[in-house]
Amino acid sequence: MDTSIGIARQDRDTIARQLSKLLADTYSLYLKSHSFHWNVTGPHFNSLHTMFETQYNELWLAADEVAERIRVLDVFAPGSYSQFGKLTTIQEEPGVPDWKDMVNQLVAGHEIAAVTAREVIKAAEAAGDEGSVDMATGRLKAHEKTAWMLRSLLK
Repeated sequence: MDTSIGIARQDRDTIARQLSKLLADTYSLYLKSHSFHWNVTGPHFNSLHTMFETQYNELWLAADEVAERIRVLDVFAPGSYSQFGKLTTIQEEPGVPDWKDMVNQLVAGHEIAAVTAREVIKAAEAAGDEGSVDMATGRLKAHEKTAWMLRSLLK
């Protein structure tokens, strides 16, 4: 059965490509936040350990929301590390940085994801896809707020 939701196939493909980048950013941030939760040390251990846990849990749920939106558009969602690695611009952390670098990296990652969410919004608005605009706007707000909260720790 063909998908007939009022958005042309070409437009759905364009939006799904942007959403796939957002999914890759989300999953990359999830993985980094979870690793930092496990490995944080230092004078702010307790507060950062708890904060990172809250953040990775939110990102885990967000990844599912983004992937399901891609499927609503009748496009298959990426789901492998290699696919995510090609789609995201968030840098992988192969080691264990100190707490301050962890926070800096997460700020940068959330800012990248906010920019990606803005690209989703542009593509979705151009196609009249209010569902994707709404979902991406929520993600944009979440990434901006998280970046602000993390950035506040560094002042």
